Amino acid sequence: MPAESELSTGLLLFIPYRALETRVFEVLAEAGFDDLSPAQARVLQRVGPDGTRLTELAAQAQITKQTAGFLVDQLEKAGYVRREPDPTDRRARLVCLADRARSAKEIADGEVSEVEKQWERHLGVRRMKQLREALTALREITDPWA
Repeated sequence: MPAESELSTGLLLFIPYRALETRVFEVLAEAGFDDLSPAQARVLQRVGPDGTRLTELAAQAQITKQTAGFLVDQLEKAGYVRREPDPTDRRARLVCLADRARSAKEIADGEVSEVEKQWERHLGVRRMKQLREALTALREITDPWA
């Protein structure tokens, strides 16, 4: 493996993210949410509090509408989401979070908080604050949904 100075910034961002994601999925599985895949979770994370249209979920997750539809079908069968009529357009449907998703999110959020505390202990308060500030600034030019 290359020295840290040879790793790309993208890889240096990805490695801690993957470690965090792994911890979250382990905790979710222990709590009985062992039927959730990373692909499903990436779609689930993008469902807004009032529901989100499938086309918007696909765009935000950077997947095809067909793939998003397949993942939402799986999430619906597992009880994480439900489809409801869009009150602004009766022809459209919204993907909405079900109670099962809210319960899983609460557990996931708790583990994310624990991981961030661990990172802060390792980096120190000042460097963790700088890291968050730098990543927030990068989001301005990398996240079209910010």
